[in-house]
Amino acid sequence: MTTQTMTIGRLARLALLSLGALLVLAPYIFMLSTAGKTQSEIFASSLSLIPHTWNYLANFTKAFTRVSMPMLLWNGVVVCGMILVLQVLVAVPCAYAMAKMKFRAARVMMALVMLGLLVPIHATALPLYVAFDRLSILNSYLALVAPFSISVFAIFLFLQFFRAMPDDLIHAARLDGMSELGIVARVIVPNAWPAVTAFAIFSVVAHWNDLFWPLIVVTNQAYATPPLGLLFFRAAEAGDDYGALMAATLIITLPLVLVFLLAQKSFVEGITMTGLKG
Repeated sequence: MTTQTMTIGRLARLALLSLGALLVLAPYIFMLSTAGKTQSEIFASSLSLIPHTWNYLANFTKAFTRVSMPMLLWNGVVVCGMILVLQVLVAVPCAYAMAKMKFRAARVMMALVMLGLLVPIHATALPLYVAFDRLSILNSYLALVAPFSISVFAIFLFLQFFRAMPDDLIHAARLDGMSELGIVARVIVPNAWPAVTAFAIFSVVAHWNDLFWPLIVVTNQAYATPPLGLLFFRAAEAGDDYGALMAATLIITLPLVLVFLLAQKSFVEGITMTGLKG
């Protein structure tokens, strides 16, 4: 293969990747553009990504004053953090038991995990809502967190990761007198951070953006998560102040972008290693 052919191939790949990146970033670019426009410019017949009149300060001021944006972000952090911690605490021991311990019910548990992946939250929403209503725990962090405290996807992801870990490492820890819980805490978890980071990205993005369940169990704005807060914002503005609405949307999506950029290396590593077979 000649140098010229290799250069053309690299340029073609670069062009294809650039096109893909542009398609992915297009909604965010449009949102950033709209957040800086006046109402009249948003509904103008001509389309321009660069605002003629920069209205960012006014729109972002509206976003912070017309709904409690710090409270929405705090609720998102609390709910996503609690869900992630509970999911990891449950999934790591379960995945370790199925991956490294021999017992009769392992195949049955694996089948249940695979079956659980097929059941969406929409199928269980009604009975969960009725139960939470009878327990009088609607409009609370408990109602937002409890249905997601066990993640079958986390169990499946960690199971694949733990299978790739050498059995000799586990046997050596047992010879040293460690209990199974000690092995999980002192051997498995320190070596599983790539998988935990990868799952954390999936979990935080899913629950930060979730509107379906908060819309069912929360009517009090004090417990509103970021997507639900946008609905309250739009209701307060009668749905016509799109510049401020896009500014609020930017504020809510920015933490996810920053978290992914900071953790992308560990995310890719975790996803790659969970695909290995032990």
